[in-house]
Amino acid sequence: MSLVHEIDYGTPASKSQKLVTLTIDGMSVTVPEGTSIMRAAMELGNQIPKLCATDMLESFGSCRLCLIEIEGRNGTPASCTTPVQEGIVVKTQTERLKQIRKGVMELYISDHPLDCLTCSANGDCELQDMAGVVGLRDVRYGYEGENHTRLGKDESNPYFTYEQSKCIVCNRCVRACEEVQGTFALTISGRGFDSRVSPGMDEPFLTSECVSCGACVQACPTATLNEKAMYDIGTPEHSVVTTCAYCGVGCTFKAEMRGDELVRMVPYKDGKANRGHSCVKGRFAYGYATHQDRILKPMIRSSIHEPWTEVTYEEAIAYAASEFKRIQEKYGKRAVGGITSSRCTNEETYLVQKLIRGGFGNNNVDTCARVCHSPTGYGLSQTYGTSAGTQDFDSVEETDVVLIIGANPTDGHPVFGSRLKKRLREGAKLIVVDPRRTDIVRSPHVEASYHLPLKPGTNVAIVTALAHVIVTEGLVDEKFVRERCDWDEFQDWAAFVADERHSPEAVEKYTGVDPALVRGAARLYATGGNGSIYYGLGVTEHSQGSTTVMAIANLAMATGNVGRNGVGVNPLRGQNNVQGSCDMGSFPHELPGYRHISDDATRATFESLWGVPLDDEPGLRIPNMFDAAVDGTFKGLYVQGEDILQSDPDTKHVSAGLAGLECLIVQDLFLNETANYAHVFLPGCSFLEKDGTFTNAERRIQRIRKVMAPKNGYADWEVTQLFANALGFPMTYTHPSQIMDEIAALTPTFAGVNYAKLDELGSVQWPCNDEAPEGTPIMHIGGFVRGKGKFVLTEYVPTDEKTGPRFPLLLTTGRILSQYNVGAQTRRTANVAWHPEDVLEIHAHDAENRGIRDGDFVKLDSRAGSTSLRAVISDRVAPGVVYTTFHHPVTQANVVTTDYSDWATNCPEYKVTAVQVSPSNGPTQWQEDYETLSRTSRRIAAEAAGGAREGLWLLYTSPSPRDCS
Repeated sequence: MSLVHEIDYGTPASKSQKLVTLTIDGMSVTVPEGTSIMRAAMELGNQIPKLCATDMLESFGSCRLCLIEIEGRNGTPASCTTPVQEGIVVKTQTERLKQIRKGVMELYISDHPLDCLTCSANGDCELQDMAGVVGLRDVRYGYEGENHTRLGKDESNPYFTYEQSKCIVCNRCVRACEEVQGTFALTISGRGFDSRVSPGMDEPFLTSECVSCGACVQACPTATLNEKAMYDIGTPEHSVVTTCAYCGVGCTFKAEMRGDELVRMVPYKDGKANRGHSCVKGRFAYGYATHQDRILKPMIRSSIHEPWTEVTYEEAIAYAASEFKRIQEKYGKRAVGGITSSRCTNEETYLVQKLIRGGFGNNNVDTCARVCHSPTGYGLSQTYGTSAGTQDFDSVEETDVVLIIGANPTDGHPVFGSRLKKRLREGAKLIVVDPRRTDIVRSPHVEASYHLPLKPGTNVAIVTALAHVIVTEGLVDEKFVRERCDWDEFQDWAAFVADERHSPEAVEKYTGVDPALVRGAARLYATGGNGSIYYGLGVTEHSQGSTTVMAIANLAMATGNVGRNGVGVNPLRGQNNVQGSCDMGSFPHELPGYRHISDDATRATFESLWGVPLDDEPGLRIPNMFDAAVDGTFKGLYVQGEDILQSDPDTKHVSAGLAGLECLIVQDLFLNETANYAHVFLPGCSFLEKDGTFTNAERRIQRIRKVMAPKNGYADWEVTQLFANALGFPMTYTHPSQIMDEIAALTPTFAGVNYAKLDELGSVQWPCNDEAPEGTPIMHIGGFVRGKGKFVLTEYVPTDEKTGPRFPLLLTTGRILSQYNVGAQTRRTANVAWHPEDVLEIHAHDAENRGIRDGDFVKLDSRAGSTSLRAVISDRVAPGVVYTTFHHPVTQANVVTTDYSDWATNCPEYKVTAVQVSPSNGPTQWQEDYETLSRTSRRIAAEAAGGAREGLWLLYTSPSPRDCS
């Protein structure tokens, strides 16, 4: 293997359809109008020397190396800033150009440290390369420039260093921060000889506004900004293209290696989801894969009160299979089930649900998508006929009005957030519907036209109010509706939303939003051009999550904003493979491809290939599994890659359900919270150690390629296969590509998908079949999948979770940029430098009424439970609303969340919990116990303390829990 080298054309590609022909160095080339001469030359394979230019950034023309001559013109213009013209004749290499370039390079080198042999960028430095390209052999000005004798080195960022002495002031890092990331954290301070890059107001990188996306590091042509791993490991010598395993954006990276050691993750420019950009998690937070906490050997125990015993895979699998067989013989075949993972590959998820249906003989399979985006599947399937978003991420470049509801893309989906901010800086308008003032509402060069700070739980009311304005003010796209939707259903819906009780003025008592803002936002969305809607967990994790999704779908249909570029309804999926886990049949009522288990013909197709009869009755959802476990009728559970004790709501109920199991199998990288109740632990495998595919939020199926051998011995799919074989349900796959071939044979939307095609095209978006052999970037062009678009009446029903004298505040939750989900991965990286603990945001008015100061510990109480954390006084939330994240298990935000859930899908209502906040003397006793035991690795704790950290959760959830004051 060797390094994957991507061509740098120097300037971005032109999107013009008009072509221009010119001659460069005696060769004719035809390129789109607006292309730079530098890029046109590179199309011929002629690389013009450059330092300030790169095709990730707009041309700048400051380094003066890329000069050219054009016949009939005076001077030597910069090729990066000079566009092509029809018929011109260009020379890139003449005696005059050679002398100018050498002179320019002499000036750079005269003020640059000459430590090339020991420099971390040796062999990976563009300045070094360009010195060779221009033939520099001597420097007439000496090497006495004082820049490199008096400037320090900033090592505050945990992932990269800033060595000012090596800066050539090319501006590439500053421009990357502005143009690609959109944070505007860097600038050039000083003048002339004293000019240098400065983060913020001459702050250290760590405390500046820098979000550590890595765009500046990637853009830097020298070792001024360089990964610390380059110092520690050295220059990479081979690379593998793979896909990030964090959020639902699905960024493509080059994993650059030295031997079997990962040096760095470099965003891949040909990645169609990220287009060469990254965030702090994908770029830098991969250290968890080699963290000392990883469990690499299988373990078993007969009771959760006993210590773990390391065993071989054969012993662990045999024990697990015998226990599941025993349970089914005693309690019946429906007494066991499994939970698939949205972090595992499509192939692994498919195998788990196949194991449950074919090996267990029931449909008791569910996935973590239940607790995040199941309302998306239900709502969009009802209205449009598919359980997924309508667009690709490129579509945002053609939008004119963006409506964001219940999503925080700059924190939760930061690479898409950067693309969105770029479009907003270009002139698109923004509407944000969110109880909290997120960064996207106002950030450098971006400000929302409307922010509707609704009360948590009133999404349906606000979206229906927007529809009320659109209908009553005659802003409906009637032509679209008549052609594409059921007209009778539309009329019923229009009459429903036009009722005065749905007006912005009438619903203000529920939403708390100024009616004038609602009316202005509705008019902007309906009349502002291409209107796109992006939503997240702030929509789905409600008791009316499915209703809100359908209300959003109604809004897009009524305004004609479906079925072309720049519009659509786009769920921002939380984890890397939420979409894929749903596609693969992880719900108890649906086989892969969203086909109901009761359909005889569909079931017969699977039975024929799998060789076993399938149960036609839908199985248990996750909440039902816990209920049945508490009741004593559900006794065995196989959990792959999910920490349900930390991530699912109403922790006490979850722990009671887990405690009622006779055999819990956990397959994961670490001894997580759920493993406290496990009887079998099977080591998991990181994304760097496996082959397969993920499907991102835009339905894009992408390859995951093995970067290193599995440290635990097996990929996750192989462990599942061992378990299936031990149960007597034979599986004989030798590679994940064979599993994908089976998926394609059984799933119409994946019929054209195979590894050869993915390797050739890079990725495809389903549906991919005979009708769309290269995939479907935009859905519902010319017609909806279900036929006519269906308008659904969306009555607002207030949640049963009510505030009152005991619990007067509403708690809502979300994510932060540096951490991911329950933090199992990111907490084991240097990302904790930015977010070492979860905090509670509270408005100054509410804090003052309770005697709470900024930084105080507070007690957070709800009807379900209590926890303690620090308070941060913030104007991001309105009076009456508090907010926290859920990344740290020592906080356990789900101790306080209730078991209320979406009426259609049982998606938990994480976003609305009535709470009280009061001063506290510090962490609760169980939190102190947890913190003490977490100071050493989980494995050491299990061995030394006698298993499962002395049953901490059993202690906390016992009938007489310790005082939480």
